[in-house]
Amino acid sequence: MKVKEAMHKGVEWVSPDTPITEIAKLMRANDVGCIPIGEDDRLVGMVTDRDIVCKGLAGNRFDASRAKARDVMTDGIHCCREDDDLAKAVHHMEMLKIRRLPVINKSRRMVGMISLGDVSHSTSGDLVPGYVRSVSAHH
Repeated sequence: MKVKEAMHKGVEWVSPDTPITEIAKLMRANDVGCIPIGEDDRLVGMVTDRDIVCKGLAGNRFDASRAKARDVMTDGIHCCREDDDLAKAVHHMEMLKIRRLPVINKSRRMVGMISLGDVSHSTSGDLVPGYVRSVSAHH
C-alpha cells in the first residue's frame, strides 16, 4: 500500500507568527493534534497539542494570548512522499518516535499527513503493533 492511499489529504499549514490561540482553534475545528508550520513556501516545523501544553502552558511566564507558533514549535521537519510504501513511512515514524508525518509530492509540496490513526485504519494488523509500541514508548 502507498502512503497516498492512507493519508489525510488537504492539510493546512500556518506561519511561525500565527498566534497559538488560532492554532488551537484550527486543531479543534479539524480534529487534529498538530499543525505544520511553513515559511517562504517550505515547511520549517510542527506545533502539536503536546507542544502547546508542555513547552507553552507548563512553562514559566507563558502568555497564551501573546504566544506565537515559533514560541512552541518543534524546529525542523521530517516528511515522507505520497508514493512511498506505507511500511517505509511507518518505519520512519518508528525510528523518529513520532505519531504524525507530513506527506509531500514529487514537487515537494505538502499534500497530506499520515498519522497513527491512518495507519491503524488502513492496514492489516501486521504493521500496527510494533509501530504502536515503538512510538508510544517513553522517550
